[in-house]
Amino acid sequence: MKKIIILTILLATMSFAKFNTLNAIQVQEAIKKGIPVIDIRRADEWKQFGIIKGSHKLTFFNNRGQYDINTWMKAFTKIVPNKKQPFILVCAHANRTQAVGNFLSKKLKYENVNELKGGIMYGWLDIGLKTVK
Repeated sequence: MKKIIILTILLATMSFAKFNTLNAIQVQEAIKKGIPVIDIRRADEWKQFGIIKGSHKLTFFNNRGQYDINTWMKAFTKIVPNKKQPFILVCAHANRTQAVGNFLSKKLKYENVNELKGGIMYGWLDIGLKTVK
């Protein structure tokens, strides 16, 4: 019983990182508030489908699924300088943002990680919202 009470107290005092999925309307509202959008797709995807206006282009995975976490984090921390700052990750279908978002939230303890539900293809373009090239 004593262990359960101690564990309950520990869990209650811990802060858990947030990893939220936002729809397009929520993303638009966040953009108006100045929350940065980070598009982690590749350059060929940006060129083909465009980006959400004002997004930071910061490729995570190359076309072979490889990444350089040190280089990426160096650029990322210029956009998101502290772990409490909210930001939104965008990829094509929200698969890469799940992987990167969980890494940032769970491993690196960023507290306000958000992603666009369905990604640029199924959460933005498919409902008629525009991108810029």
